[in-house]
Amino acid sequence: MREMFITIEGIDGCGKSTQALILKEKIAIHCGVGVVLTGEPGGTTVGSIVREVLLNKDMDNVTEFLLFAADRNEHIKSLIRPSINNGIIVISDRFLDSSVAYQGFGRGVSFDFINYVHSFITQGLKPDLTFIVDVEPEVGLRRLKKTDRIENGGLEFLRRVREGYIELSKRDRRFVVIKGEMDLDIVSDEIWENFLIRRKEWIESQKD
Repeated sequence: MREMFITIEGIDGCGKSTQALILKEKIAIHCGVGVVLTGEPGGTTVGSIVREVLLNKDMDNVTEFLLFAADRNEHIKSLIRPSINNGIIVISDRFLDSSVAYQGFGRGVSFDFINYVHSFITQGLKPDLTFIVDVEPEVGLRRLKKTDRIENGGLEFLRRVREGYIELSKRDRRFVVIKGEMDLDIVSDEIWENFLIRRKEWIESQKD
């Protein structure tokens, strides 16, 4: 049976990577099903090469998006789709919504272009559940100990990205916005409670 595909999104410094790991560990303990944690960029061997270029080289905004798209294409074909089709839950730390938020809302790359490329790459695949860990941009910047090229966009850039995520959350029921400025344990508990609700709904939907 096909399994769930879960993504965790948010601006830099929101704490999503920590929460993705906690969620993965809880699923492994409590759900009796295989689970893999991956992320973008760099979730595959090819992706690791792309990640090195993305995080350290200056480039045009469209070039940046296309590199993310290349990484995503490889990620889907070599890891995500094979895993969920073999009954393994996949949790991805970032996926296509990151490109819409960062390259679309943040850098002004055409949404039509982004959506066109994504439609070709995903072939209908989209997350069953997406958590957006939401924090104020000022909080995110304070939490960052070391920044890479993408994170160096500054406060105004992160504000545009956050606004993008909030806008996305209104468009599809798969999104669950979690307030990320609360205590780490409270955030993880909220994610877990929402996962259990959506998990039950997803299992029921597979019976139809």
